Amino acid sequence: MAEEQRIDLLFDASDEYRPEPPQPPEIPAWKDGSQRIGIHTSIAGDICGALELAQGLGATALQIFSASPRMWTRGTGRIAEADASRFRARRKALGLGPLVIHDSYLINLASGNPVLRARSVQAFHQELVRSLALGADFLVAHPGCCGADRGIRDSIHAVAQGIRQAARGLKLGELQILLENTAGQGTSVGSKFEELRAIIDACAGLPVGVCIDTAHLFASGWDIRRSEGLDATLRALDGAIGLQRIPVVHCNDSKTPLGSRVDRHEHIGRGKIGLEAFERILNHPLLAGRAFIAETPIDKPGDDRRNVAALWKALGREVTANGADGMKPRRKKAARRSGQSRTQGKAAVKRRG
Repeated sequence: MAEEQRIDLLFDASDEYRPEPPQPPEIPAWKDGSQRIGIHTSIAGDICGALELAQGLGATALQIFSASPRMWTRGTGRIAEADASRFRARRKALGLGPLVIHDSYLINLASGNPVLRARSVQAFHQELVRSLALGADFLVAHPGCCGADRGIRDSIHAVAQGIRQAARGLKLGELQILLENTAGQGTSVGSKFEELRAIIDACAGLPVGVCIDTAHLFASGWDIRRSEGLDATLRALDGAIGLQRIPVVHCNDSKTPLGSRVDRHEHIGRGKIGLEAFERILNHPLLAGRAFIAETPIDKPGDDRRNVAALWKALGREVTANGADGMKPRRKKAARRSGQSRTQGKAAVKRRG
């Protein structure tokens, strides 16, 4: 009988295969706890130009449109991956953040018009796709206007349903949708904090928060000019929405008085809110860690630079722009011809590219 051979294996624990644990997600450089001041910049020409413009103005954050805010995007409206990749890489190199994208002014998810609503849902889907491609942190959206023939409850349901439809099939990851409070003009939805909270609750399972605009707060009746008024406003926001759901503040002074319900932005410190109020807002302990982003008008060259500097000064810092003035004002004739004021969209015939 053949002699049985026995083989003794020498076991070395280091030979055992152990799958590597998944790497923790990389924490963006801008989440280092530093103060973040930004401004809306133009993507006209080369999309990366918006990054260079913000950095040159001394900003550490920025907001952009991902496409023209005044026309419906044809086709899929996607950004070429080569351009998106270059944008992400350059933003990382500059350490800018957060990146906020503002949706198109044509989108109206509260509309009762079936054609406009369908176009709005499709356009908002495209906004989400472009935001993901660019690596944006937040997508800011106006809730919309409901029209005289539709109640606020139905409008809230329509906005939430539109957001859910637009996000269907997408993995949003770190991207968060932020509803912006409105000034209360006409039949706009969202001037009351409870309306914004109702939309959030109806979007359960989706990353939805709020972006607060100071000019809109003031126009809707919240007197944030004084310390006690600001404290009362923040308490109301915390009670209705939760301050943890408000990562971005649009810093805009107001051309119109308290409770006017009219959306008209003014340069920081030159409107009805005033510089002293912005110093309190930017330094308030309940707003620590937020990104403060200006959407101020451009009436003459250098306005962007001056508004960014004013926000930094409110924080007690002197920041010098790197020789940049920002976007150039457009001719007033062109603005009249377009039939669009800056407030009918927050903006921007003078500002947005």
